[in-house]
Amino acid sequence: MKRNFLEGKITVFLHLLAWVILLGLPLYFIKRWQIGKDFIWIYYINVLINGIIFYTNYFLLVPRFFFENRKYRYYLSVLILIICFYFVSDISNRLTFRYISEDARTKEVSRQPDDPDRPFPPGRRGLTVRPPFREMHIINYASASVFLIFFSLGLRVLERQSKIEKIHEEMEKEKLNSELSFLKNQISPHFFFNTLNNIYSLIGINAEDSQKAVLKLSKLMRYLLYESEQGNIKLSSEIDFMKNYIDLMKLRMSEKVQLSISFPEKYDDISIPPLIFIPFIENAFKHGISYREKSFVNISMLAEGNLINFKCVNSNVAKPEEGANGHSGIGLKNVKKRLNLLFPGRHDLKVNKSDSSFEVLLNIKFS
Repeated sequence: MKRNFLEGKITVFLHLLAWVILLGLPLYFIKRWQIGKDFIWIYYINVLINGIIFYTNYFLLVPRFFFENRKYRYYLSVLILIICFYFVSDISNRLTFRYISEDARTKEVSRQPDDPDRPFPPGRRGLTVRPPFREMHIINYASASVFLIFFSLGLRVLERQSKIEKIHEEMEKEKLNSELSFLKNQISPHFFFNTLNNIYSLIGINAEDSQKAVLKLSKLMRYLLYESEQGNIKLSSEIDFMKNYIDLMKLRMSEKVQLSISFPEKYDDISIPPLIFIPFIENAFKHGISYREKSFVNISMLAEGNLINFKCVNSNVAKPEEGANGHSGIGLKNVKKRLNLLFPGRHDLKVNKSDSSFEVLLNIKFS
């Protein structure tokens, strides 16, 4: 809302600035070239008429007819507007020129010499040829009014398109936020349920490890509930979150699972959207671990400047509850949509699946 209010103030300021320039130009011309006051009358009358044509089309005709897809009424209204104000302009010009002509004749008579037999100056004898004022006025008025109509129409269309794009952006942001909330809700239930069960089992075996597990779980909950709601977060916070998540998932792992984890130690702590990589890690532990046979999960990340390369490979373990879908669940589709919205043209996601493994390669260029 603040952005829309600021843009509205800028638009009003630009209109006022244009009027200040238009109304101030005659004063500059008069001071520089000693133009008479008659020029001011003609100029301001034309500016007033052009302003009425511009704003009538801008505020009334375009929104009421053109945007409502009533084009014939719009063009007819524009034609009537131009014709009506032509007569207004013609009458005002006649009155002004009549006033100027009478004033000029008065001054000319006052300057006549006393000798009636004094010869006329060269070029002044007889009648002078008058320029075609009416034809000139019609051409000037038509060209100016048509230009103002198209200019106000184009300006209004551009402003409307800009508003539509802003609304679309807001909708995309709302959609993105809802997808992020859905993704967090998708991570939370199964994860917390299984982790609490594992911690409960640890309490009777190793009280110290169970206390550490509870501490890590509280950090994950704090991150999901508070830190990730603040917009972008630091890369270091996201890495800590993934490490805590993996540590808690280790509680469920048997000795048959081979786990390899590699996160960068030195990197630029850039700001990134939260929960970008965790869906792939969650899927790896959810679908890649077997309690009966050997399995593996390999997670690695490289960070250089604003470039991040993420890789997650796990064994492809067929589970009865997965059916034919395997890894292609809602969570993976969700994160693909988020990546397309957050990093259009700035990310590369490759998912390779074979009979024995499932591999995710993600390269992101952060701005």
